[in-house]
Amino acid sequence: MLIGVPAETAPGETRVAVTAETAKKLVQQGHTVRVQSGAGTIASVTDAAYEAAGAEITDAAGAFGCEIVLKVRSPSESELALMKPATVLVGMLNPFDAQGLQRLAGAGLTSFALEAAPRTTRAQSMDVLSSQANIAGYKAIMMAADKYQRFFPMLMTAAGTVKAARVVILGVGVAGLQAIATAKRLGAVIEASDVRPSVKEQVESLGAKFIDVPYETAEEKEAAEGVGGYARPMPQSWLDRQKVEVAKRVALADVVVTTALIPGRAAPTLVTEDMVKAMKPGAVIVDIAAGKGPDANGGMTGGNCPLTEADKTVIKHGVTLVGETNLPALVAADASSLYARNVLDFLKLVLPKDGGLKIDLEDDIVAACRMTQDGQVTKK
Repeated sequence: MLIGVPAETAPGETRVAVTAETAKKLVQQGHTVRVQSGAGTIASVTDAAYEAAGAEITDAAGAFGCEIVLKVRSPSESELALMKPATVLVGMLNPFDAQGLQRLAGAGLTSFALEAAPRTTRAQSMDVLSSQANIAGYKAIMMAADKYQRFFPMLMTAAGTVKAARVVILGVGVAGLQAIATAKRLGAVIEASDVRPSVKEQVESLGAKFIDVPYETAEEKEAAEGVGGYARPMPQSWLDRQKVEVAKRVALADVVVTTALIPGRAAPTLVTEDMVKAMKPGAVIVDIAAGKGPDANGGMTGGNCPLTEADKTVIKHGVTLVGETNLPALVAADASSLYARNVLDFLKLVLPKDGGLKIDLEDDIVAACRMTQDGQVTKK
């Protein structure tokens, strides 16, 4: 098969869907890989590295004109114009973007959104959400350490003792757990909160303290169990009690990292403006969910804190709020490496060793990821 790897053109996007490592494996499987010149430069993959792996260097038209196109982000209108009907597109296509999927269907593409892969053991190797969230959690702490004007670890010096930073992590999925682990390595004192009781043991195993909010009803406990590794909206009664407990910790925190997302919905508010006002001057909030909440004009802004501004770092009420919306792109080399391996593992399902393209809808992963085919949006 002819496989194209275009350069990403979305603002701030530095990742690439195929690295020299995965290009070599695709070539060894008998495929022709055409990479747009410069596609991997920011991710530390040179054109020479691709050529050494057996790939061909081409222009945008050459990459988009292939039978299979591998991307990080969904193609723009101008990029769609370069793609032929029946082209197979694989990438992070945002399954909840109905208009975007309709554009892909209108272009006649057969598309697969890797974010839609079920969170099962078999699909772990192609779980792009987890691979990229892991990087986001790490980078969030590194950005917080950069913005925070004090040390993270406790230091005992001849000039006196410096207290360890107090870090609060709100939302303990993959990103939250990595944030805890990274902050621990830097010597911080960490507390974490999540609606799912099952994560308490994980939090404590990483050396953090879990902010426990007891469940008073069966409805609260059922909602807390979540679905497919994600939290579900919690009853208001529990949220009110959690808000009180979290507010106490946030007021004492030097750094807060928020990570809570609910697929297909606006990010929940975890840190209110009043909570920000109660924080110490010089404290830092890194809102990983920035850009995942609607504004009055139908755009996306905020996140887990309404004061966050998407793609900006601002200071409000003496607190620094970091609203970077694409943290993995700030670690382009490793983010691309992990993502490319996710893509390669997915391709094994649709490109069997015995020949060409095979879309087996009896395969639960293939069926879940398929978004469009034959001019129709197939996502249920």
